[in-house]
Amino acid sequence: MPDPTTTAGAFTRRSFLAAAGGALLSCRSASGPLLLAEYPFRLGVASGDPSPDGFVLWTRLAPRPLEPEGGMPPEPVEVDWEVAEDERFASVVRRGRARALPELAHSVHVEPEGLAPGRPYWYRFRAGGVESPAGRTRTLPPPGSPGGRLRLALASCQHFEQGYFTAYEHMAREDVDLVVHVGDYIYEQAGQPGRLRRHAGPECTTLQGYRARYGQYKSDPALMAMHAAAPWLVAPDDHEFDNNCAGAVSEEKAVSPSDFLRRRAAAYQAYYEHMPLRRASLPAGPDMQIYRRIAWGRLAEFFVLDTRQYRTDQPSGDGNKPPSPEVLDPRGTLLGAAQRGWLEDGLARSPAAWNVLAQQVMFARVDRLPGEGVTHSMDQWPGYEHERRGLLRFLEERRIANAVVLSGDIHTNWANDLVADFDPPAPRVLASEFVGTSISSGGDGAASPRDLGRLLADNPFVRFHNAERGYVRCDVEATSWRADFRTIPYVLKPGAPIATRASFVVEPGRPGPRPA
Repeated sequence: MPDPTTTAGAFTRRSFLAAAGGALLSCRSASGPLLLAEYPFRLGVASGDPSPDGFVLWTRLAPRPLEPEGGMPPEPVEVDWEVAEDERFASVVRRGRARALPELAHSVHVEPEGLAPGRPYWYRFRAGGVESPAGRTRTLPPPGSPGGRLRLALASCQHFEQGYFTAYEHMAREDVDLVVHVGDYIYEQAGQPGRLRRHAGPECTTLQGYRARYGQYKSDPALMAMHAAAPWLVAPDDHEFDNNCAGAVSEEKAVSPSDFLRRRAAAYQAYYEHMPLRRASLPAGPDMQIYRRIAWGRLAEFFVLDTRQYRTDQPSGDGNKPPSPEVLDPRGTLLGAAQRGWLEDGLARSPAAWNVLAQQVMFARVDRLPGEGVTHSMDQWPGYEHERRGLLRFLEERRIANAVVLSGDIHTNWANDLVADFDPPAPRVLASEFVGTSISSGGDGAASPRDLGRLLADNPFVRFHNAERGYVRCDVEATSWRADFRTIPYVLKPGAPIATRASFVVEPGRPGPRPA
């Protein structure tokens, strides 16, 4: 394993636990309570990774988020937190004190336990004599319970420079139980002249650079409000680190693996500092535990995947390429052996009505060249066709119930049948895929992409394709999975209205989305 101390400023798991006293509770600095001259909660609050008896609560003290230390003094700060059964905080059921450490950008990750399952809670923080906004979150249903009904929103790809985050304004009114964000939470590139909202600073390569970029994104009011409205289940893709990265391989091949891993350590630390993640996900240098599982009773089992950290380099030099023997190389992998084994073991043991793979890149083998000729994306699952086929065979042979893949990355909407068309006797639909478009990446979109007719003709397993901005709202019950593609017509100016562009339903035992 690479040495986690090789990144300047990186904070290791061991030093974090030692400094924080393990539980992060009842810690006081030698100087006593600290009064802050400026309001510290400018990045809001968030929650995530819910369990039947708890969740993660997050905030970061940053009165000036774009400055190197967020405008905070270089010392620990005590932060009080409380959880209540009502939004007026008349019935507080948990409270405690955490320590915001400068080594972690004065971020706070609290993990309350022992709460009642399957119900909403409200939370807030206090520091420096001031109070944070309140957030609303919830616990998961009891283990083994039917799980009732779940409403989730699938989101990804929010480029600050390319549009307003209007979609989150509408999502906040949807009363969702869970937000599933599958990557490109930030974009690492340098600011570009003439953009709607310009990135502050050069391309992110250092811990301070990534911290400032998260500070800029998380200052967005719509994003901040959506974090306060519901718990999030998050996983990074590539732009949280570097575009089209693959394991320790940079898109710029001249960059050495050692230099690239130093950059990855900085990127992962900043990601942890700004996301509602459990302490189990605290990075150790360039290594981070991203893949994990949560169960919504027996209704849905969520497998959150990591398709960047362990993948081999994209075959055929990346891009959209014709089929070649390289994509069938058994050494090619998106998941890595350990994650693949974990996934298959979890799927085989799952008692859930729906088995959900929340991951980054499109699974369907779409021909990206309408008309004559065939090309597939080497950065998506078709570039790793041996592993893609193996996972489809596993779903079929082990009779995995009602697999649904949730994807992002490509700034367009898709509803796909996931088909085994490589083995006799005939193509079989084995699972369903919903690919969510971007929140803002790509700027204003289009309801009917160019060459849509030919693309659909070349890919009969594609049930819907659209290039507007927005998110996918999913209503999940034991008897059906309904996906509504919620889209907005523009992001280059505020105030866009929302519409349901298309709706699909998946029925248990009948894989593949069908028009609602």
